[in-house]
Amino acid sequence: MCLRINLCLCRSVVLTVLSYSSTLMICVTCTATNLQPNIVLIMADDLGIGDVGCYGNDTIRTPNVDRLAKEGVMLTHHIAAAPLCTPSRAAFMTGRYPIRSGMDNGHRVRVLLFTGSSGGLPKNETTFAAILQKQGYSTGIIGKWHLGVNCESRSDYCHHPLSHGFDFYYGTPFTNFNHCKPGERSDILFDVQVTLRLATEALVVGLLTLLVLKWTGSIGIAWKTIVGLAAFCFLFSGAWYSVFGFLRNWNCFVMRNYEIVQQPSNSETLSTRMTEEALAFVERNQKKPFLLVMSLIHVHTPFFTRKEFIGKSKHGSYGDNVEEMDWHVGQIINAINNVGLTNKTLIYFTSDHGGSWDSVGTNGEHGGGWNGIYKGKKGLAGWEGGIRVPGIFRWPGQLPSNKKIDEPTSLMDIYPTVVKLAGASLPQDRVIDGRDLMPLLEGETHRSEHEFLFHYCGNSLNAVRWHPQDSKCSVSGNYSNIKMESHSQLV
Repeated sequence: MCLRINLCLCRSVVLTVLSYSSTLMICVTCTATNLQPNIVLIMADDLGIGDVGCYGNDTIRTPNVDRLAKEGVMLTHHIAAAPLCTPSRAAFMTGRYPIRSGMDNGHRVRVLLFTGSSGGLPKNETTFAAILQKQGYSTGIIGKWHLGVNCESRSDYCHHPLSHGFDFYYGTPFTNFNHCKPGERSDILFDVQVTLRLATEALVVGLLTLLVLKWTGSIGIAWKTIVGLAAFCFLFSGAWYSVFGFLRNWNCFVMRNYEIVQQPSNSETLSTRMTEEALAFVERNQKKPFLLVMSLIHVHTPFFTRKEFIGKSKHGSYGDNVEEMDWHVGQIINAINNVGLTNKTLIYFTSDHGGSWDSVGTNGEHGGGWNGIYKGKKGLAGWEGGIRVPGIFRWPGQLPSNKKIDEPTSLMDIYPTVVKLAGASLPQDRVIDGRDLMPLLEGETHRSEHEFLFHYCGNSLNAVRWHPQDSKCSVSGNYSNIKMESHSQLV
């Protein structure tokens, strides 16, 4: 009888222990599976894919970006959704072709040219930052925004980063144009400026001629008419000069959240201050999941390069700026490592589109990047050079190291990738054109989920990239030209 009771008690104890053990194992498994990694997204500006060492450049030094590739996964068929800043960044933030959000068009101007304009990323678009914010992430963006600020008033901030899911913002809401650098010629609608200036000069010459003729008595025009023409000339010249003559003040300023902290901006020190802000963001958020978008102003012209990098490269000011950009990337990598977050952080490096290889500075020096073997440049969506960009992921312990993938992927893929890593669901009320990259990066699949990638030039379809699911090659159709590429058959 006692033996029977002891056996029952033992069996009861064992079952209870096993039950708690199973529960504990399930909880541990759930916790490990749903771990929210820190996410750092680094985007260069106008960087050509051929400017980076791990993509074949052996004359410009990019050791920090190369280290990311060696310690992670490098995509060699990574595509921007547009060949210009504003539409490409809109697609990156929303996971959708920019034409869906109205952030690309068929007009001459396809990027935001004035910070004071009412255009920008629509309020009804949901960025990955907004989703991660709801998942408990601290979200910050540092650097270039170029997706608008206000709508109807100067203080509604409807297009501002803080209205699109970011908790913290530091940087320039515009971009790095020539007028941001003292002494450089303005490059915003420069031909329009020339026309307006010539028209003003013609009006002044005409007015002076009338004055001379009136003074000599050659014509009998009334002084009232001359005064009216003088007033028109003054108002005309004042109107256009108030727009173009103060562009450095209107466009080139630095904001911390909603506050303007420097106007006009001192771009010589801006990149360093941006990196300092990035390091501070990592430091104060290291105890909880965070999203950091580091949107560099490198290597968009005009170049602002630290003294220690000037004259150090083999490619003049452009090469110096690329090597300084790499240094900034290294500072962020080191910050992540130094606080012990290496294995808890996914780092991604890319460019918003291809390099502008034909850019020439006011001093006559070459100011554009190199797109490697690919024809085309910034602004051209139908050629690879305008849209082929670096794509590097590092997440030690989760992703393999020193791996290359030559499957068609897109900047839009970052959206579903980080949303799912945060444990959230994609919006169901709109089309998301990006695809989750984790199965491909982790090696669970060897095929891209993109069967088609569409390439728009403005609002016109310019080319289609077809990646048949049962084939080993990609087939692309360019409606205007035909060119053989190393990775695919073009038809």
